[in-house]
Amino acid sequence: MEIRPIDKLKLYGFNNLTKTLSFNMYDICYARTRDESQAYIDYVDEEYNADRLTRILTDVSNIIGANILNVAKQDYEPQGASVTMLISEEPLGCGSRDCSGKEVPGPLPDSVAAHLDKSHITVHTYPEIHPDQGISTFRVDLDVSTCGKISPLKALNYLLHAFNPDIAIVDYRVRGFTRDVSGRKIFIDHEINSIQNYIAAEMRDLYQMIDVNVYQENLFHTKMILREFDLDNYLFDTTEQMLLPGERKKIRNRIKKEMQEIFSGMNISQI
Repeated sequence: MEIRPIDKLKLYGFNNLTKTLSFNMYDICYARTRDESQAYIDYVDEEYNADRLTRILTDVSNIIGANILNVAKQDYEPQGASVTMLISEEPLGCGSRDCSGKEVPGPLPDSVAAHLDKSHITVHTYPEIHPDQGISTFRVDLDVSTCGKISPLKALNYLLHAFNPDIAIVDYRVRGFTRDVSGRKIFIDHEINSIQNYIAAEMRDLYQMIDVNVYQENLFHTKMILREFDLDNYLFDTTEQMLLPGERKKIRNRIKKEMQEIFSGMNISQI
């Protein structure tokens, strides 16, 4: 659906609307032994350590056009990491184009450009292991909160490409109000009817997505799960060719069950 720009607002004072984009992103893996499971957790913990996360958040701040004021980062024992950035507003950058040449409302990873005031970006990681099913899950929680005329939705495509999640649960909300020169309250300063409007077409094609939106409250919620998966991408220290047919089916069903439970937010007895 086409996003139509709205007329430039003439405000009394400054724009103090707060816009927040929140992610839960999940990566799933199957490892045959407890040692392999721990090796996977160690791998993703290192791959997304505090330094790497800082680089990703720096890209996000550049994409939405932000000045970084302060960075706090921490790696945890035995696993996990956190990064928090305070940012300030600068002039808004331009958009970008997707693979088909169509303009999209936010750059992809190869087009990071370089804004925010009283705003922040935070990320936390949560690697964990199923006690007896060979399943390991790596979760990333990420929030981009801006105050002013800009929107964190510009970073949406980059973040999906940066983490390539199996499941993503995305929330966007606009809070507070600002005033025009006549004193009339403005509770949202841009058009939106779905987070999906801001996801590039080639990314949307990869996922099954559902929305739960509360338009009168400026609350938007989208859940995403991969439509198809290649088993080799979910195996650690082995390949599909090395598995017996029955084992392939068992592992595929376990991965599918894990993904469906996370997507639906409930435990499933059979799949």
